Amino acid sequence: MISRRVLRIKILQLLYAYFQQTEASMDKFEKELFFSIQKTYDLYHYLLSLIIEIADYAYSRIEIAKQKKIPSREDLNPNTKFVDNRIIEMLRVNRQLCRYLNKTRLTWVNTPEIIKKLHNHIRMNAYFSEYMEDPETGFEQDKNLVIEIYTHDIANFEGVYQILEEQSIYWNDEVEFVISMISKTIKGFREEDGDNAGLMPLFKNTEDRDFAKTLFRKTVMHRNEYSHLIESYTENWDVDRIAFIDFLILAMAITEAVEFTSIPTRVTINEYIEIAKYYSTEKSGIFINGLLDKIFRHLKEEQVIRKAGRGLIGEV
Repeated sequence: MISRRVLRIKILQLLYAYFQQTEASMDKFEKELFFSIQKTYDLYHYLLSLIIEIADYAYSRIEIAKQKKIPSREDLNPNTKFVDNRIIEMLRVNRQLCRYLNKTRLTWVNTPEIIKKLHNHIRMNAYFSEYMEDPETGFEQDKNLVIEIYTHDIANFEGVYQILEEQSIYWNDEVEFVISMISKTIKGFREEDGDNAGLMPLFKNTEDRDFAKTLFRKTVMHRNEYSHLIESYTENWDVDRIAFIDFLILAMAITEAVEFTSIPTRVTINEYIEIAKYYSTEKSGIFINGLLDKIFRHLKEEQVIRKAGRGLIGEV
């Protein structure tokens, strides 16, 4: 499922583009937001299918070796532990994955070279050799291998990033997050699940979808109001020199604190500090932390920010 941090980042990127246009349509950009979210879900399924392609390539090498004019004993009695990996087989027959790939026509068929390079790269790793040489077999062992391949090799293989960047501008910065989704998915597999092993939904629940829509729309609607509020707390700063992205981050944080009564203000501040560290300057995190702390205290005193829920009433 798409995490709220990813949703915040996507909204920030979209707001940046929205406010660069003189006549922007909110409805149009909202559709773009959800299209972008859907593309992340595409990448989740696309990368899930990658391990199947790697195993298929490994199987093809085994079959070719058997066809040699004078095959060796090893050629005729190959180690099939990897191609027989139960997690890979579960993904191969997974109903949801198969339906999604058929519907979207996502395939690695046009990128055979990257499959070959990845396979050869994986085979060189000590963890892979240990797995193949271990006479013991088990479901957890198979699971750990697949997770290791994703987190150790696929996540760090430059060729994968190049291929994905060529296919979609939406996939540039999302591989690491999607692989974390895949890792969580595989950790949840049980041997008895068979072809019905659960994959992650696009959203955890309808609240996350509403969160994205409301945060985007309300930030747009209250931009001028929150800009004035921000300026009133930056008396000792040269406002014109404050990065536009910082203004957007601050406006989003204020919107979130005001609109979502169940999210603690400290969670909101921490989330936007982390986003600022990645998308703005080195000093932005400190600046945003101090400013939001002052603004939130003011808005609580004015009862504009009101929190409800267990442990949130009377939040200070």
